[in-house]
Amino acid sequence: MTTAAPTDRVTLYYSPQSRATGTRVLLEELGAPYDLRVLNMKAGEQRKAAYLTINPLGKVPAIRHGDALVTEQVAIFIYLADLFPQAGLTPALNDPRRGPYLRWIAYYGSSFEPAVIDHFMKREPAPITQSPYADYDTMLGALESQLAKGPYLLGEEITAADILWGIALSWTMMLGIVPKRDVFVRYAERIAARPAFQRISKADDEMAAQHAAAAGV
Repeated sequence: MTTAAPTDRVTLYYSPQSRATGTRVLLEELGAPYDLRVLNMKAGEQRKAAYLTINPLGKVPAIRHGDALVTEQVAIFIYLADLFPQAGLTPALNDPRRGPYLRWIAYYGSSFEPAVIDHFMKREPAPITQSPYADYDTMLGALESQLAKGPYLLGEEITAADILWGIALSWTMMLGIVPKRDVFVRYAERIAARPAFQRISKADDEMAAQHAAAAGV
């Protein structure tokens, strides 16, 4: 992997207290140079034509790096961690942890997200042979078993996957979508205690309040 040049800035399309928060925390952890393009989602800016040319689904995060436009949280995490390998948050291609690292990042998007949304919406999942995540309890059980090996997903060293999962579990437990099992709580607290998480959480609180006031919410 090549190392990004110091002037190789990333543009992050962003809204506070959204899935984009994790990407901003990752950028901070990577020590990456970046600029924010902030959208007030409370005012519906993510559904306006200007942003729909960036992401037709009207979702954040999205990033632009040079000529590359990347959407989808999982793809963004892989891209950024590989772009700044000097931060040590991504296993190299010849590292035996690379496969498991990709597995658990992909598991977030392909299994965890659809499972928790179905659970939150109280929707019946598809039959187990057709469901992308088997069933909710099986999906969570596999994650719990992996995290129990701790302290991080792949053992003793933190990776970008832990930033993704730690923030996701913090939010979903707070909202009551994921149960507060000891393994999940300790893991989320470990990530939330990191300085980058603390900085961005504070900045998000301030920005969200400004957006609410501007939107008259």
